Amino acid sequence: MQLRYAFRLYPQPGQRIALARAFGCARVVYNDAVRAREDARAAGEPFPKAAELSQKLITEAKRTPGRSWLGEVSAVVLQQSLRDAESAYRNFFASLKGQRKGAKSGAPRFKSRKDSRQSIRFTANARWSITGSGKLNLPKIGAVKVKWSRALPARPSSVTVIKDAAGRYFASFVIDTDPAADAARMPDTDQAVGIDLGLTSFAVLSDGTKTDSPRFLRRAEKKLKRTQRELSRKQKGSRNREKVRLKVARAHAKVADARHEFHHQLSTRLIRENQAIGVEDLAVKGLARTRPAKSVHDAGWAQFVHMLEYKAARYGRTLVKIGRFEPTSQTCSTCGVKDGPKPLHIREWTCIACGTLHDRDHNAAINIRTAAGLAVTACGAPVGPGLVPAQREETGSHGSPPDTRAA
Repeated sequence: MQLRYAFRLYPQPGQRIALARAFGCARVVYNDAVRAREDARAAGEPFPKAAELSQKLITEAKRTPGRSWLGEVSAVVLQQSLRDAESAYRNFFASLKGQRKGAKSGAPRFKSRKDSRQSIRFTANARWSITGSGKLNLPKIGAVKVKWSRALPARPSSVTVIKDAAGRYFASFVIDTDPAADAARMPDTDQAVGIDLGLTSFAVLSDGTKTDSPRFLRRAEKKLKRTQRELSRKQKGSRNREKVRLKVARAHAKVADARHEFHHQLSTRLIRENQAIGVEDLAVKGLARTRPAKSVHDAGWAQFVHMLEYKAARYGRTLVKIGRFEPTSQTCSTCGVKDGPKPLHIREWTCIACGTLHDRDHNAAINIRTAAGLAVTACGAPVGPGLVPAQREETGSHGSPPDTRAA
């Protein structure tokens, strides 16, 4: 399995200029590739091949006065930008044919220099390296300071340099994990659990454990309103507006990072303690159109379940999703009698058949565990980890530089 390990970068002023130049060149090549394909489509001609685009938009373009500055950045960055454009079109056509899972992909669009996220990618051909002092040496950019939070478990196959909306720089390394090391890190257990996700309590387990919802957005809402109001009063295009825009972006990034860290800690703990996990397949998009939409987005259920999925595949655990129409809140977990739907303000109810007093969320978690087929034991649960796309392991980094010899 492939994972992403992200670390914070602190480039010098000159290196920031070089990175901005690389971001711009990669963006221009990407836009040129989209324009070439759109021109071919408008003329009724077949799309140009990747080799033709590389020859025309990179090799020949460097010899022209209008694109001579493409030679100031690494050629690998430009080649990877062409690959991104090709991948965008491939996903678009696969989505049109119904061959791609998930939400439909739209047609590739031109990138803007004002986009909130800029990125470039270096593969092994770019000859980037990690120096003995722990810096990331990038071609035509230099040795950039990295804030390491852990040692890389293996040699990375590529590194992506990212600049987010808050003006922060990250280096994202793609690592192939070792199944033997993962198995030793998470030994097998015979525990199984069902999880009921909610707003008041973020997660209620079938064993009665409750995890309160941190409500990161709600707690930061007062500060966000103040900074957003300050931004709206600045003149568009002014330097003061750009300063306040960064302040707003940093405030939102702080909320997102805190939520991401909370999801990582909780999902890792659940994967470590349980061999099998049952969870409800919630319609997050539909719930986001209801009255508590802000609270639904603040909880981030989809991101949390996604973390459970790839961590279960990595460590040999079983994750079972039950249907969203399963009446988990209407069925008595003791006798199995369906008691009918109940309004959300009813948090406790008594079964009309056996007289058992139920906590609404705890009862639902037990029913999720039963519906997932995990009620007896987790031993022998089917485990079939498949291919999972590279995930971002962490949002930031803290701590001292570790030994970089592993890289």
